[in-house]
Amino acid sequence: MIYVQHLLGVGHLQRSLQLAAELARHDFEVDLVSGGRPQSLPIAQGIKFHQLPAVYSPDGSFSRLLDANDNEIDADWRDGRKQQLLEIFTSCAPQVLITESFPFGRRMMRFELIPLLVAARDSPDCLQIVASIRDILQPRSKPGRNQETCELIEKFYHHVLVHGDQKVARLADSFALVDHIQHKVCYSGYICAADSVSPPGNEGSDEVLVSAGGSATGFDILKTAVAAKPLSSLKDLNWRILVSPSIDEFRLDELKRLAGDGVSIERNRPDFSGLVKRARLSISQAGYNTITDILASTTAAVVIPYAEAEEIEQTMRAQILQRHGRLVMLQQDELSAATMAAAIEQASKQHLPLEVNLAGATNSAAMISQWLSDAMAAK
Repeated sequence: MIYVQHLLGVGHLQRSLQLAAELARHDFEVDLVSGGRPQSLPIAQGIKFHQLPAVYSPDGSFSRLLDANDNEIDADWRDGRKQQLLEIFTSCAPQVLITESFPFGRRMMRFELIPLLVAARDSPDCLQIVASIRDILQPRSKPGRNQETCELIEKFYHHVLVHGDQKVARLADSFALVDHIQHKVCYSGYICAADSVSPPGNEGSDEVLVSAGGSATGFDILKTAVAAKPLSSLKDLNWRILVSPSIDEFRLDELKRLAGDGVSIERNRPDFSGLVKRARLSISQAGYNTITDILASTTAAVVIPYAEAEEIEQTMRAQILQRHGRLVMLQQDELSAATMAAAIEQASKQHLPLEVNLAGATNSAAMISQWLSDAMAAK
């Protein structure tokens, strides 16, 4: 049995679901636990989904955690959720435990994850504990944090599975002490969205596709794109603006009022990956899932990395891919209609092909299967 632990953020949940679906296709029974706010995402056959009491961070700093009623969580709340998580683990009796991001991130969830890791280490059934992380980590600035991560890896984990391609980005680029755990690090390639939903007919062909998250920054990107269209060399194309469900109806109506001819505005769609492939150019932020959609296409791209609350993960990812000539990065603090139009012009002329491993889900499932087989043989 495979047990996948997920904590916060819809983007992370999407990647966890993709990996879980591939594990199920490899004939594993998969239990996926989510502790973030419930999301209406499809659950593949073979996956049993468990929803813990929801917790979320009101900003990118992750310095505060709120419950589903927007209240600060307290010791009793933490203890109750920890017990629920341990009960799920006991009832599943998994052979493999996968923690998403932890211990490289999600430090505020130690109250439930450390007891979970102790239970997994002491379980006679659980033979493999795997840390699942993205290509780029948010570097830790506080002294001792990286050392603490290494100690947790050595104490509890058998493998660190990096969902990226080391020809593009190495773990050393964002984790300074990688040499301490190098013997446990494996690269799977990028986990891409499944091509299960395609846009109807020729919809989306030869367009400019604009997307962003539901934050105030994301909304500014969408508004700036509307203003940049008449200044752009691609002004004669249709521009499709995809709006996050986290952006309220008032701001959606504002976008519609600002939009001129040749601009279509709609909510996010399940066929986003297909739209990226068909577009002439994509404008977006630089989160993991969106970047993998770009890498899985030949579409030119402009990215505006999220850069608030000292967050630099998206900036690092964008800088690396810009150095490879695959996209053009526009800094968030430099965003304007004129700078976006200039970036579009540059990206239209410069988007070099980049060979990259995009079989992350398949490779991850194969590696986990092999690790489990080896552990069972050695038992």
